[in-house]
Amino acid sequence: MASSTLLVSLFIFQVLFVTPAYSKLFREYIGADDKNVSFSDVPINPNVDFHFILSFAIDYTNTSSPSPTNGEFIAYWDKQNLNPSRISSIKADHPNVKVAMSLAGDSVNDHFVYFSPASINSWVSNAISSITQIVREYNLDGIDIDYEHFNADPDTFAECIGHLLFYLKEEKIVSFTSIAPFEDASVQQHYLALWSKYGHLIDYVNFQFYAYDKRTTVAQFLQYFETQSANYKGGKILVSFSTDESGGLKPKDGFFDACSVLKSQDKLHGIFIWSADDSKKAGFLYEKQSQDVLACKK
Repeated sequence: MASSTLLVSLFIFQVLFVTPAYSKLFREYIGADDKNVSFSDVPINPNVDFHFILSFAIDYTNTSSPSPTNGEFIAYWDKQNLNPSRISSIKADHPNVKVAMSLAGDSVNDHFVYFSPASINSWVSNAISSITQIVREYNLDGIDIDYEHFNADPDTFAECIGHLLFYLKEEKIVSFTSIAPFEDASVQQHYLALWSKYGHLIDYVNFQFYAYDKRTTVAQFLQYFETQSANYKGGKILVSFSTDESGGLKPKDGFFDACSVLKSQDKLHGIFIWSADDSKKAGFLYEKQSQDVLACKK
């Protein structure tokens, strides 16, 4: 009897404190290229946690020569197809779907988007106001940070974004947050400064593994994953690939083999794809495969 009790206690301890939670998170960016893609076009496996990420909300003017607006964001995604009513419909049809928006991105109207705050306080104030308005209008659940160019030092970036994320979570305006860094010295410097001070406010790291070389091998990919796991220690690093002409490890070259290795090590925290706009022409083949991998039990 004593030995049976001990075994049960050990099992409970393992379940509660040792066994890692298995992630079934699939995320996809959508709306950046105005390719007439709707939420309903994308296959959704009911056995995964599915996040659409609207791309992008940008604090720049929508003009031929756009200029920064110091945290006053407007929606630049395909608003005709990805509007509030479509969001309500896809959530009603698929209870496992949540919708987030990503901030900034690489460019707008063929000009780079720079993080350019006039001051920390003014940028944060404007960002809170404009982002809250968009979140409520579109009934969004989360926010993703994807600044890729900077006219401010890493500490300023960390304070602005950190204060923004704290407020949005504290006031329950959003329920989850993510960042989208990639391997570039300036980019990493800014995001690691943010992570070191405010990493506890960031739920997912959408690391852009497709920014690596096109000739990336499975072994190299796994090493890159370990490197970024060390950089963003304690973070949920999501693996990724693109369906455009970007680099990285593609599905046809072994991406899902790499996922199998990580899954066997309890390190597969989720998969994200850039982007639905580019996947449409192939019938979302890899979206289906990614979700199958995540939904399948080990």
